[in-house]
Amino acid sequence: MAVQGAGVEAVLRRLLSRERGRPVLKPNKPLRLKDEVANRRPEKGEATCITEMSILMACWKQNDFNNTVCSSEVSAFYRCIEKAQAEREKAKRQTFSQGGRLLPKQANKLLKRYPNLKQEV
Repeated sequence: MAVQGAGVEAVLRRLLSRERGRPVLKPNKPLRLKDEVANRRPEKGEATCITEMSILMACWKQNDFNNTVCSSEVSAFYRCIEKAQAEREKAKRQTFSQGGRLLPKQANKLLKRYPNLKQEV
């Protein structure tokens, strides 16, 4: 890893040097990574249990919002919600165990713990 870093530094030094006239690379910002990433929210998944919820609401509307008559629909809706939450937790665990992407909050925490050097290349 250190060999690759040294190679990159040599290439950057050559591109930024004025030995052959004007420099090839003229950066307008410092050539180093920032100590933070943008706080983007992960994309939302699609809604779950929509059909069960619509069946439940139709039952309530027909029976003047009486829960006792619609108990089977209510239980079906709650079962669907529990199943969806279990699947979401399972998917969340799999992404972290497989080395998935870090959330911006986690990346910022790590970058603050291990900041970049404050000098340019």
